[in-house]
Amino acid sequence: MATLLHIDSSVFPEEASSSRAVTAAFREAWREHHPEGTVIYRDLAASPVAHITADAWSAGYTDPSDRTPAQNAAFAERLKLIEELEQADAVLIGAPMYNYSVPSTLKAWLDSVLLMGRTAGETPTAQGTPAVVVASRGGSYAPGTPREGFEFVQNYLEAVLKGTLGLDLDFIVPELTMAPRNPAMSELIPLYEASRKRAFKDATIKAERLAERLAA
Repeated sequence: MATLLHIDSSVFPEEASSSRAVTAAFREAWREHHPEGTVIYRDLAASPVAHITADAWSAGYTDPSDRTPAQNAAFAERLKLIEELEQADAVLIGAPMYNYSVPSTLKAWLDSVLLMGRTAGETPTAQGTPAVVVASRGGSYAPGTPREGFEFVQNYLEAVLKGTLGLDLDFIVPELTMAPRNPAMSELIPLYEASRKRAFKDATIKAERLAERLAA
């Protein structure tokens, strides 16, 4: 049975969050193909991962027999997250853009699961695991747009998830999500609607293709 690790980081509920709505669509399509599979779900807004501490960081590079009680306790929490990543057959992440970057809660999760010599390094333990990131944003930061240079979500996650953790990374990008709520963006509503429709279609297609890939 396949295991999907599903992580959401939007501060808004699904009805107000583009990233949550699209990850939910992906997850639904995934479940149709893996009705007996397992979904490990982490809502980082509802239950945030602790930000990395000196004990949590240093424990990863200290022999277990030499760790202090505080290091052991801190590393135990990291280990849960690391093992969830390692045991997943696929990873789904909702990563809305906040102030040009990822939510701090998602950054905290990444800081916990990235451990040089284990999940990172020459032979990352989750290397090759397929990962789909729903990178929603209120405006457009696509190549050629005025704010192209302010895009620090996809390039950052590309470096961490693919370049460091070795995941087989793919993106779904619903954009212009502020258009229906910002009068100054009203003329962009048709583009927003097209982007949203495309994102839901991509979620279904990518979930189905991934299911077929894992079943092969």
